[in-house]
Amino acid sequence: MNEISAKEWLKKAWHNLSGAKLFYESNHYSDVTAVEIHYAVEKALKAFLAYENRQILKTHDLVRIYKLVSDFINLDDKLDLLDKITKYHIEEAYPTFNRPLPSRAEIKEVLDFAQELFERVCDTLDINADELK
Repeated sequence: MNEISAKEWLKKAWHNLSGAKLFYESNHYSDVTAVEIHYAVEKALKAFLAYENRQILKTHDLVRIYKLVSDFINLDDKLDLLDKITKYHIEEAYPTFNRPLPSRAEIKEVLDFAQELFERVCDTLDINADELK
């Protein structure tokens, strides 16, 4: 078990998550907020791989990453949400002509999910989340 590596991934996840919260609270552009949420979720999931000293794939596909860590956490009922958040990495990070920004309600939904996921990963790995903040 590699708790130090998992903590490093979770600390970075917290940076993205706390940034997304600040953006949301200040009503910042939802596309930028969405990308931060994506990175928070991605890094939180990859913390499981780091903990187990498993290869960390260079992918941003959250469903694919989840399938690698599903023995740690059950998100089967959230696959659609993981797919939606995955699309933020591509669709919101790069210019797309006339693409509407994610709604504030959608951002709130995925932000709440990302917060819950961060806490669940910390609990599952028995890592004190306050040490990461």
